[in-house]
Amino acid sequence: MRLGISIGYSGPQLSIPIDFIKQAEALGYDSVWTAEVYGSDAITPLAYIAAHTSKIRLGTGIIQLAARTPAAAAMAAQTVDQLAGGNRFILGLGVSGPQIVEGWYGEPWGKPYWRIRDYISIMKKIFAREEPVSHEGREISLPYTGPGALGIGKPLKSILHPNPKLPIWLGSGGPSNLKMAGELCDGLLPLGFVPNRAAEYRKSIEEGFQKAGKTNGWDNFEMQTAIAVDITDDVRGALRKLKPNVALYVGGMGHRDINFHKNQMIKRGYGEAAERIQELYLAGRKAEALEEVPDDFLDEGVLVGPVERIRERYTAWADSGLTGLTVRTRDPQVIELMADLAEVRPYQNASP
Repeated sequence: MRLGISIGYSGPQLSIPIDFIKQAEALGYDSVWTAEVYGSDAITPLAYIAAHTSKIRLGTGIIQLAARTPAAAAMAAQTVDQLAGGNRFILGLGVSGPQIVEGWYGEPWGKPYWRIRDYISIMKKIFAREEPVSHEGREISLPYTGPGALGIGKPLKSILHPNPKLPIWLGSGGPSNLKMAGELCDGLLPLGFVPNRAAEYRKSIEEGFQKAGKTNGWDNFEMQTAIAVDITDDVRGALRKLKPNVALYVGGMGHRDINFHKNQMIKRGYGEAAERIQELYLAGRKAEALEEVPDDFLDEGVLVGPVERIRERYTAWADSGLTGLTVRTRDPQVIELMADLAEVRPYQNASP
């Protein structure tokens, strides 16, 4: 099991825990992941991290498609990858939701499935450098010939020679996009993943392998999910600390009718709770909304408690078919414990 750490996106001020990242790298962690919503971006911090590390892979988890054209995303990724010495960048991407796409970026929601396909296809052509890039897509085309075009655009080839196999991972959880990840991508950042849903994810991804004619799909495809880990004797207290974030995403991070996080909660069998959380959150009753987040829902998707409880529950994740886990923590003791569980290095700290 490969391990990653997540530093997420900023609050009011951006702070990159570079000493913590370097500790993870020294412990054998494979990757560090950034994120973006509508504050700090996901790519710039990785250039800074690259300058302070030597081998840990640099992943965006995720960049939002509406924030950049496919060419701009490809340019930024291949630039940071070369600054980092090559073969270190993972371009994780996703669509975000319509409120952010249209409200923050000023882009049309359009048809997300086809927008993702076009976006990935264009970036793969840019990385390959086999010929000047042209693409006739349902949502995105190069050269652009739509409203306002002069009609003189020409296909171009990247001046920079990037890694032609620079990995593209898709952040998603719906069946159609899981199939697309298996068909077009090198990895998946699975939304809503818990071990008891592993077969569901694998089935859709394998259908994508078949569509692409991949005969050894799982040998060159990664699937890595993020998980909060907290060493504590107070399990209920640890779960409670996670409730405000779940209430925010299920209740308010999206439109009432289009909220991917709410949909994932429903798919996991907590539909009644999801509806109640959204109802309360959108009514401005945020404190009540977090009280509706079930402990069982949280406990299925995290590793919290004393060391032995975490060790026991980790087994389900290790056996789920994931190739990696991204650990959400800033606790040095946690990353050492996870390094032990994933057999990266022995765990040396005493159990609390």
